[in-house]
Amino acid sequence: MALSSPPTPSSSSTPPPRPPASIWLPNRFMVKEEASKREEIRCMDDQAKKGIHKAYGKESLTMEATEFLRSCNSEIRLSAMSRKRPAQLVIPDYSGELDFGDRGKKLDNKEFEVKGRDFFVASKKGSREVMEDRHAVMLDIAGDPTQAFFAVIDGHGGHAAADYVAENLGKNVAYELQVVGNEVEAALRRAYSATDEQFLSKGENGGACAVGVLLKNGELYTANVGDCKAVLSRKGNAVTLTNDHRLITREDECARIENSGGFLYFHNGVCRVNGSIAVSRAFGDIHLKDWIISEPEIVKFPLTSDCDFLILASDGLWDKISSQEAVDVVLREGNQMESCRKLVDISSGRGNNDDITILMINLNSFKINVA
Repeated sequence: MALSSPPTPSSSSTPPPRPPASIWLPNRFMVKEEASKREEIRCMDDQAKKGIHKAYGKESLTMEATEFLRSCNSEIRLSAMSRKRPAQLVIPDYSGELDFGDRGKKLDNKEFEVKGRDFFVASKKGSREVMEDRHAVMLDIAGDPTQAFFAVIDGHGGHAAADYVAENLGKNVAYELQVVGNEVEAALRRAYSATDEQFLSKGENGGACAVGVLLKNGELYTANVGDCKAVLSRKGNAVTLTNDHRLITREDECARIENSGGFLYFHNGVCRVNGSIAVSRAFGDIHLKDWIISEPEIVKFPLTSDCDFLILASDGLWDKISSQEAVDVVLREGNQMESCRKLVDISSGRGNNDDITILMINLNSFKINVA
């Protein structure tokens, strides 16, 4: 349920102005870039045409769909996009405040791992040319060790949007918490919207799904757009805290898109918005912004004594492993870092070719007044 706009703070409590993205990060990253590559993306084949007919019927195509189908008679070439290979980041030791993803590793490495304070990350590149998954961690928000923000981001159409969200979503959450105080859900909505608007203003292509988790005042808030997922282990039972924005499973999202002038069709068994994206919410996707929104669905959950750990992961994991199986693997392995590795191996062994990123959070340090 959408929240009403948060109250405007009084002048006596106005927070400092939002700092520019370019100066927020506490560490200076030394970047080594390689030569850029150009890639032409082609779309729409005979199967796509059949998909449109299947969705609309040959005799009753809407005007929009007719124009779209006519354009498919010849091969469509989308704008050629310059793609830079991901930069090599050489990052200083853990800062205690913000950890931007792939510390000390090339972003296109096949695998990497991070062990931090109360969290563990394992990631593996899929079959794409570059790794499009990212993660972000912000600890000790407002100097409070019980407040933290974690996110797993899954890019599409390149890694530009995923990079931007990983660098800026956490800091926007921290900023909005200063603005609205205890209106945590309002702060999350404003932070997601601000991050999306900031990326869109850059005029870059591509988009990103994301699941973010804010731990504050002994409570857990999940905010997701797209098909990354958060799963909580509670007494060994898996509690799924997110609801994917996949069109194939969300009739409500399909209706929203069609009611706002978009259209849907099936291609190879996948329902897509205007023949492009299979999710209905994401950051970026500038050419589909009338339909692909960045408003997160938020779930609030109390951190009780029986909450063990939390798993955030991109769909590369969840397409092959169920929520309960993932929890069972962690409990069976005992070691959480080893568990992350094991989950990556299981998904890959079952034929997954997508990028996989798993971020596991030990919740004990974030519980407050728990007997």
